[in-house]
Amino acid sequence: MPRTDAGGDSGETRAGTEPDRDHAVRRYLRERVRITVDALEHLVGGLGTAILALAAFLLLFVVTIASVVGIGLAVVPSALKAVRSVAERERGRLSRWGFPLPAPPPVPAGLGDALRDPWVRRECAFVAIHGTGGFVLGVLGLSLPLSAVQYLLFPLYFWLLPPDVGGPGVVMWRIDGLPDALVVAMIGVGWLAVAIALGPRMARLQALPGRRLLAPPRDVDASLRIAELTATRAAALDAHAVELRRIERSLHDGAQNRLVAVTVLLGAARRALARDPAQAAQVLERAQDAAESALAELRTVVRGILPPVLDDRGLAGALHGLAAGCGVPCTVEVDVPGRCAASVEATAYFVVAEALTNVARHSGARTAAVTVRRDADRLYLSVTDDGHGGADEGRGSGIGGIRRRVEAHDGRFTLTSPPGGPTTMLVELTCGS
Repeated sequence: MPRTDAGGDSGETRAGTEPDRDHAVRRYLRERVRITVDALEHLVGGLGTAILALAAFLLLFVVTIASVVGIGLAVVPSALKAVRSVAERERGRLSRWGFPLPAPPPVPAGLGDALRDPWVRRECAFVAIHGTGGFVLGVLGLSLPLSAVQYLLFPLYFWLLPPDVGGPGVVMWRIDGLPDALVVAMIGVGWLAVAIALGPRMARLQALPGRRLLAPPRDVDASLRIAELTATRAAALDAHAVELRRIERSLHDGAQNRLVAVTVLLGAARRALARDPAQAAQVLERAQDAAESALAELRTVVRGILPPVLDDRGLAGALHGLAAGCGVPCTVEVDVPGRCAASVEATAYFVVAEALTNVARHSGARTAAVTVRRDADRLYLSVTDDGHGGADEGRGSGIGGIRRRVEAHDGRFTLTSPPGGPTTMLVELTCGS
C-alpha cells in the first residue's frame, strides 16, 4: 500500500507538471516568434532609411569632391539639409520603437557655422555608417527569412524545375526526386534557425549608429539635461501639490463628511437610548451605514495613492485587470522579469488606466493594445488604439497629467496621433528595483 500511494503521488506530480511544461514551451515559442517578427520589421524599416542614407552619403561625397575644385560650395547647404532630412526620418523611426531622440536645432545658414555644428557632423557620420553597414544588415536580415521560406517550400515546386538546375540558393547539385527536395527543406530549417537567432541582434546592431550618433552631442546633451531636470523638478512639485489637493478634497468632501454624520448620529442615538430604544436602534443603524460609507471613501482614496492590486497581483495582473474593465477590447502583453520599484509600477498603472479611459471615452476605437517590457534598467510602455486619432494634449483629456507624472520620474513621453489614427502613446521610465 505505501508503495502504491507513492507511485500515485508521483504520477499525479508528473501529470501536473506536463501541462505546465507544455504551456512554458508554447509561451517561449510565441515569444520567440514575436521577437523575430519585430526584428524583421525593424530591419525592413532600417533598410528603407539606409537606402536614403546611402543616397545622401553619395550626394555628400560628390559635393565634397566638387567643392575641392571650388564648384560645389554653393550646394553644400542643400546637401546638409538632405542629410538632416534622412537623419530626421531615422530619429522618427527609432522614437516609434521606444528610443526617443530629441529634435536638433535648424541647420545653421552659414557654411562655416554649418560645418562646425556638432549636430551636422554627427549626422554626416551617421549617413556614412548607416548607408553602408545598415544597408548590408537590412539586406541580410530580409534575405535570411526569405531564403528559409524558399528552401522550406522547395518540395512543393521542385518538380517544375529540370533536375540538373538544382535547388534554390547554394543548392547546385542535381535534384532527382522528393528525398533530395526534402534535404533542401532541411537546409531551410537551418536557415530559419539562423534567422531567429541572428535577427534581433542584427536589428539592434543596425539601430546602434542612429542611437549613438543622432543623440545630442555630449556638451549639448548636458545643457539639455540640466534644463530638462529643472523643468521636470518643477513639474514634479506641481504634480505633488495637485495630488495633495486631490487627496485633501477627497477626504474633506467624502470621508470627513461621513465621519461627521457618524458622530452626529451616535450623539442622537445616545440621547434617544433612554426614552426610545427602538428609535435609538434605527439611528445606530444609520450611523453604521455612514461609517461603512466613510470606510469605502477611505479605501478609494488609498487606492488612488498606491493601488493595492499591485501588491496583490503584480504589474502584469493589475494591467490585465484594467484591460478587462476597459470599454474597448484590449490586449495586454507584459514582459517584465522581476519587480520594479513600487513608485514606477504605480506610475505605469496610472498611465495605462488614464490612457484606456481616454481610449474608451474619446477615440472611437474598436481595439486597443498595451505592451510593457523591461530592458535592463528601463521600462518601456506603449498604448495603441485604432481610433480616429487627433489626440491633443491641450484639450484637457488627461494627457498632460500623464506627461507630468512620467516626467516626474525622469521618464520620457511621446504621443503620436495623426488625424485618422492610429494613436500610439510611448512611455519610458527608469526602472529601479
